[in-house]
Amino acid sequence: MTIPDKTEIQMLLKTPAEVMQGIGVRAKALRLERNLTQGGLAARVGISIGTLKRFEKSGEIQLSSLLRIALVLDRLNEFDRLLRPDDAPRSLFEAEAEEKKRQRGRGK
Repeated sequence: MTIPDKTEIQMLLKTPAEVMQGIGVRAKALRLERNLTQGGLAARVGISIGTLKRFEKSGEIQLSSLLRIALVLDRLNEFDRLLRPDDAPRSLFEAEAEEKKRQRGRGK
C-alpha cells in the first residue's frame, strides 16, 4: 500500500463541485497563457461565450465541450488517462484477481 502525498490527500478532501471549479479556473489560466480571448476560444471550440464564461467560473460544462476545450488547450492527453486501470498489480493477490475481471456490476 502506498502512502498518499499531500496533493492526493488534499484532492480526497475536495467535493465534486470544488474539483469542477478548479478545472474551470485552470482552463482559464491556460487560455490566458495562450493569449486567447473568451470569444476566440469559444469560436475555436464551437461553443457560446456564455457557456465558456460559465465553465470558467463554475466548472459546469458538457463533457464533449470540455474535451474540445482540452484539445484546443493541448491537454486532451490528460483526459485520455482518466479512469484507466493501474498498469501493474500492487500484489500477487491482485494479479490473480485481475485475471477474473468483472463483466457486470451487482444489482444493488
